[in-house]
Amino acid sequence: MKTAIKLSPVDMDARKALNFSSGDTVRVWNKIKEGDGKTRLQAFEGMVLARKHGTEMGATFTVRRVASGVGVERVYPLFSVNIDKVEIVRRARARRSKLYYVRDKALRDVRRKLKTDTRAVKKDGVTTFEAVVEEEVAAE
Repeated sequence: MKTAIKLSPVDMDARKALNFSSGDTVRVWNKIKEGDGKTRLQAFEGMVLARKHGTEMGATFTVRRVASGVGVERVYPLFSVNIDKVEIVRRARARRSKLYYVRDKALRDVRRKLKTDTRAVKKDGVTTFEAVVEEEVAAE
């Protein structure tokens, strides 16, 4: 008779069954300890850039999102005790397994927008073109 030894409080089979891949948008619920000993849940929603090491014990996945105009990336261990649950928000079809080029693509898009975004402004009856930078970058 075999007895199963539980090594981790995480439901290993449920985590292995998560079938998200790079390009998908996921919401990761973290357990965060407060100063008074209580724990709360905080969501981090973003696009999965990479999944590494399959379903091994050391498997990780990288999630990226843009917060206040700044790109934020977090690397999560798949079987971490601090992850309460992982929700798949949106599926996407990616043609690569690692989407690290998205970092550079986001920078290029912002730079291109800053260069080409000009509006006609009338000053003293003369039409001039001024780049509108602060309003549009802050809006994203």
